[in-house]
Amino acid sequence: MNNGEIIEKVYNSMYRQIQQSGVAAPVRVLIDLGVLSAADYERWRFGNLDYLERVYKVNLHKLAFIMKEVRAYARKSDLKASWTFYRQWSREGKTSAVKLCFSKYGSEDVERSDATYYISGRRMAELKQPAAADGEKE
Repeated sequence: MNNGEIIEKVYNSMYRQIQQSGVAAPVRVLIDLGVLSAADYERWRFGNLDYLERVYKVNLHKLAFIMKEVRAYARKSDLKASWTFYRQWSREGKTSAVKLCFSKYGSEDVERSDATYYISGRRMAELKQPAAADGEKE
């Protein structure tokens, strides 16, 4: 996959996520691009992988390019960055306080970047609007 194809796929993934829920997550972009499998993501969330970078299907240089394009799309689309605390999932459905790591060395910049969601306040309002409008029609 060349850089032009990556940019197109990143932008398409971000756009779809924003249209569906008003929020875009980098890990979802990585899944959409085939860099991360949904199964590996779940293994990580359940604590069966020590860090997520271990299972990425691209090198770190290509990964950095993808993340740069995620941030570029967010800037161009005026999305608000919101850091998210990724906690380990529990098989019993209990909330865990175990913080998950994205990178091998726990670099603060990488951890912050990978755990940041991008939110469209405008799209979130639009998604809430139909429910309110339906109530007014009756």
